[in-house]
Amino acid sequence: MNKDSKIFIAGHRGLVGSAILRNLQSAGYSNIITKTHSELELLDQNAVNNFFEKEKIEYIFLAAAKVGGIGANSTYPADFIYINTMIGFNIIHAAYKHGVKKLLNLGSSCIYPKMSPQPMKEEYLLSDYLEPTNEAYAISKISVIKLCAFYNQQYKTNFLSVMPTNLYGPGDNYDLHGSHVLPALIRKFHEAKVSGKDIVTLWGDGSARREFLFSDDLAQAVVFLMEKKNANDFSNPAGDFINIGCGKDITITELADKVRDIVYEDIQGRNCVIEWDKSQPNGMPKKLLDISRITSLGFSPKTNLQDGIRISYNDFIKNFC
Repeated sequence: MNKDSKIFIAGHRGLVGSAILRNLQSAGYSNIITKTHSELELLDQNAVNNFFEKEKIEYIFLAAAKVGGIGANSTYPADFIYINTMIGFNIIHAAYKHGVKKLLNLGSSCIYPKMSPQPMKEEYLLSDYLEPTNEAYAISKISVIKLCAFYNQQYKTNFLSVMPTNLYGPGDNYDLHGSHVLPALIRKFHEAKVSGKDIVTLWGDGSARREFLFSDDLAQAVVFLMEKKNANDFSNPAGDFINIGCGKDITITELADKVRDIVYEDIQGRNCVIEWDKSQPNGMPKKLLDISRITSLGFSPKTNLQDGIRISYNDFIKNFC
């Protein structure tokens, strides 16, 4: 990409898209196109085609998606599979049709089987059954990965997919009915703190292990890939994609303790007790990505989990309370 290349960020208001926007702007990219939902309905194929025909986009970061935690995925599976599949398919086909130079598709580590060997290598995709609580979302993301790969195969496009681990950071979704685990913990502990509540109830038993990556670290990686790499640099039997993570995981119990300590660190002598609702699902028992491909390119996250949680909590206080 050149500094004046025409770049479209689909989903620029979300956690990932906003981090990519910040990274590009700080790097001096001056021709970035963004559209709100009211300005461009990504579920409308005609609207998407007309937009691409008019704007002559050169590069795309496909970060638009409907996302959520276990509760949202279990409650709205039809929405998750329909919305995410249609957004991906509409943008990818329009990118091919209108000669976009390169597209970078953002996926999710939930694409891997529930009982996948750990850490999860790219070639483990579709090797076993998916986790039932996020099956609809995973299938939509797998479909978009495969569409990119098959367009590359048939039409010689340059569509690269990346699979991030669990993400968090400024601009996250803190709605308890639809958020992921880390922002949900921030909100629950903060509300307990300000209300004086002594007990916070969390889903599952706390044994599930998860890997977490700060959103601005992901943005650094994907902008680097867009600048320096092509889809065929990462060709593998599962599709043209690459994992991005930090290479370390912790239990949800350990995560909850970290978040609670940060939320309560300005209060001496007061805390809250965590109560686990074991009638609720844990999700996949473990999700740790094999990140050997991205680390071989020199990438390593800059933000440790402790600092990242503190930045996220301050963002929550400033923008969402």
